[in-house]
Amino acid sequence: MECVFCRVTRGEIPSSTVHADDQVVAFMDIAPATPGHLLVVPRAHAAGLGDLDPGDAAQMMVVAQRLAGALRTALSPAGVNLWPADGRAAGQEVFHSHLHVVPRNEGDGFTVSATFQQPARDVLDGLAAQVRDAL
Repeated sequence: MECVFCRVTRGEIPSSTVHADDQVVAFMDIAPATPGHLLVVPRAHAAGLGDLDPGDAAQMMVVAQRLAGALRTALSPAGVNLWPADGRAAGQEVFHSHLHVVPRNEGDGFTVSATFQQPARDVLDGLAAQVRDAL
């Protein structure tokens, strides 16, 4: 089975991309528990953060920090949460290290519900445009 994140970073799966460089791609999560939920994915496949090239890991953090600022500007959340993942929690069969950058609203805890409705593509594209503009 092929890694879905590798397919996104190669452009084989369309995404609402907010940032792309030689090391990472950041895009709107297609299954967000929170509107504005972004994923920062290294172009190099690595099963876990410890498997990443240190430069790629550093670039992921730089991009995540910039996105957190852009989310604050675009969406005015109460805060922004950041956490690393590899796809295991989502039931993926091929693991690819990535970071979640998620707007936090008043009253939100750190728990993310697994129940969601996938937003329409135009909603994702609209949110991505707001974040791009804020960058």
